[in-house]
Amino acid sequence: MPDFDARQLRDALSAFATGVAVVTARDPDGNPFAMTVNSFTTVSLEPPLVLWSVHRGIGPFDAFNVASHYAVHVLHAGQEDVARHFAQDIDDKFAGIPFDSGIEGLPLLEDFTARFQCRVEQRLDGGDHVMLLGRVLDLDHRPGEPLVFHAGGFRR
Repeated sequence: MPDFDARQLRDALSAFATGVAVVTARDPDGNPFAMTVNSFTTVSLEPPLVLWSVHRGIGPFDAFNVASHYAVHVLHAGQEDVARHFAQDIDDKFAGIPFDSGIEGLPLLEDFTARFQCRVEQRLDGGDHVMLLGRVLDLDHRPGEPLVFHAGGFRR
């Protein structure tokens, strides 16, 4: 057993600054759903693969765990309100939020610095999380200052 508890681990991990993204998908009934994440990372350029992880204990877990596709929207520094909105535990996160439809009907946010439409290639067990490895099928990029999460708060 390690000589630290979950709180100590979380505090130490918070020293690593991460970008902030919103991941969107559709549930089996076709309803859009989403969540804010900071676990997004590049895996491979050839083939183009990215990865993010979802906690087994959150509301949208079941839907993400069966979705065939997802879209990752990397947020810019002016989107802290968007990050907070999609981090809430509410039923219809898209009420009043405009979005377009992408590959396989993916809900696509209109504002972002980078957006990746992905097909799930593999789900990997990661303890209390499941990692979703995705093949990038399409992308859009708009240069801008990123929204960053560090030490439990948003930063620029």
